[in-house]
Amino acid sequence: MIPELEWTDLDRKAVDTARVLAMDAVQKVGNGHPGTAMSLAPAAYLLFQKVMRHDPADPNWISRDRFVLSAGHSSITLYTQLFLGGFGLELDDLKSLRTWGSKTPGHPEFGHTAGVEVTTGPLGQGLGNAVGMAMAARRERGLLDPGAAPGESLFDHHIYAIASDGDLQEGVSSETSSIAGTQKLGNLTVIYDANRISIEGDTDIAFNEDVAKRYEAYGWHVQTVDWTKGGDHTNGADYAEDVPALYEAIKAADAVTDQPSMIVLRTIIAWPAPNAQNTEAAHGSALGDDEVAATKEVLGFDPARKFEVPDDVLEHTRSLLQRGKAWGAEWDLKYDAWAAEHHEQAALLFRMKGRALPEGLEDALPSFPADAKGVATRAASGQVINAIAPVMPELWGGSADLAGSNNTTIKGAPSFLPKDRSVEDWKGDPLEGRVLHFGIREHGMGAIMNGIAAHGGTRVFGGTFLTFSDYMRGSVRVAALMQAPVIYVWTHDSIGLGEDGPTHQPVEHLWALRGIPGLDIVRPADANETAAAWLQILKNTDRPAGLILTRQNVPTFPRGEDGFATTADVGKGGYVLVEADGAQPDVILIGTGSEVQLAVQARELLAADGINARVVSMPSIEWFEQQTQAYRDEVIPPTVKARVSVEAGIKQGWREYVGDAGQMVSLERFGASADGARIFKEFGFTGEAVAQAAKDSIEAAAR
Repeated sequence: MIPELEWTDLDRKAVDTARVLAMDAVQKVGNGHPGTAMSLAPAAYLLFQKVMRHDPADPNWISRDRFVLSAGHSSITLYTQLFLGGFGLELDDLKSLRTWGSKTPGHPEFGHTAGVEVTTGPLGQGLGNAVGMAMAARRERGLLDPGAAPGESLFDHHIYAIASDGDLQEGVSSETSSIAGTQKLGNLTVIYDANRISIEGDTDIAFNEDVAKRYEAYGWHVQTVDWTKGGDHTNGADYAEDVPALYEAIKAADAVTDQPSMIVLRTIIAWPAPNAQNTEAAHGSALGDDEVAATKEVLGFDPARKFEVPDDVLEHTRSLLQRGKAWGAEWDLKYDAWAAEHHEQAALLFRMKGRALPEGLEDALPSFPADAKGVATRAASGQVINAIAPVMPELWGGSADLAGSNNTTIKGAPSFLPKDRSVEDWKGDPLEGRVLHFGIREHGMGAIMNGIAAHGGTRVFGGTFLTFSDYMRGSVRVAALMQAPVIYVWTHDSIGLGEDGPTHQPVEHLWALRGIPGLDIVRPADANETAAAWLQILKNTDRPAGLILTRQNVPTFPRGEDGFATTADVGKGGYVLVEADGAQPDVILIGTGSEVQLAVQARELLAADGINARVVSMPSIEWFEQQTQAYRDEVIPPTVKARVSVEAGIKQGWREYVGDAGQMVSLERFGASADGARIFKEFGFTGEAVAQAAKDSIEAAAR
């Protein structure tokens, strides 16, 4: 319950101090975004000092309220509150805004600065992250304390976000906001700063919809707080920062438990700068020494002083440390009582906090018998998910409306939905549901999964076709930046998907995704390699991973017999699947995914011609690169110059592994519409073609 507002002259002085710090920090570095930080200082201060329950000394307290600055360009908005509240930033950190090695980078970065909950910057991402956090909070409560009365669980907490005009223009915000309305996320409140200014000036040139009505249509609870007093946001004569009105709107939003809340806050950017207010220059440029000085005079600060922080202000704002300590101590007492009665859930919470895997997970993995006809790796992945789900309750996920194709459904589990959203095929349970329905919203799915991961505790996966990874690339890149352990299940991985044709057949996607630093791309060769890949991905808690899976069946290789290796080294990214018949291979055949079978076929064809070929399965180049040089040289000996790569996509990147004499069996054009087997044959993906490439490489190496 949010208490009644106490708002004094000292609070007003603290807000003005935040404005001064924002101006000075941007002015010192010479670039940045001061205007929004100035006009939003009252809202940010209100949230951090009067509304949210959090502990600056323990920024990872699991039941803290979360704050997301979706308008990440206004990072100084957040940094000033972290400084004032005592989260670890000091004045020197604000002075080093946007400079090398500072704790105050140009956009907030998760894991870099205490109190920053998620990496924001690309507009719209933060709003999607906030939706994901709200979903994760509800799921966490369902895992740990489902029997508590509404609002009475010690795991209940709220997600607050500040969004800008730019956030609301990005399509990803529409995707995620629609999902939030469907999910009835009453634990989410967004303050939309409607200042109607962007880099190109007045947003009327490109953005003139009624945002309040739009969000009402999404199913949100919407309020408007107009500090412009009904003006057109260009006249500051009647402008009044009615902080109590905003506070009452936040309290009203908190009381609505069956809808996410949007507060449209109409402001004037860069208020109260005499000349810079309501200008695009104030959005993304330093105000200039004269304007900073003039604004300080308006606020009652000394124009000659830089980074002025009155002692009484800092003493007042850092009393948050004492309040936070008291809240934490109160929560600890409740936790002890809860843990004494909920041993199993307490153990689960302890494991979830450290992202440790449950005992018995590896034993739960399915094993697939050798089968020449085999099984699609997407189907094998679905079996893995359902095998490990019973022993890993924190695992949940779904698909962007492709559950049947992606094989992402945890069978027998309810959907993560309000009960009145249930349909015949999907029964909703808002607390204990584990099946996520993202709709046809790949980008939104990615942003929400990032929020779930950043929230902590649970592990989430989301699926779509590999070609549509393009639609979610912005979110995937941010996941890699955050080192967030989200799992992408990308199926229909090549021209092998067949009849849907070139629009759905990925060609350039594997290497485009491999180009994202910190993202593991894993393309298993068969069903057992798929199970081993899932295990390794779950072990990796410091980065995202994309599972690249086939629509079509691929052979399941015999493991540990007939010369085939076990899956023990799958986690190393590359390993010898089948050794050459001789003491030293004449050529090394490197394959990924469904093309590994072609390397195996080529090995047999080459053997008939007296050529000894080693087959290397390379499910993950990223994992392989993490191994020692000695191991990598053992798998691909530098002395063997004849090498072939085979992958149904562009050859970009493979030259590094095959060398100057190597050959690459690849696809340098878009696909076609026909059955997958026919397309592979027409485009030269056959055992015979790989064998011929091997002979060509041997000849080139001998020159």
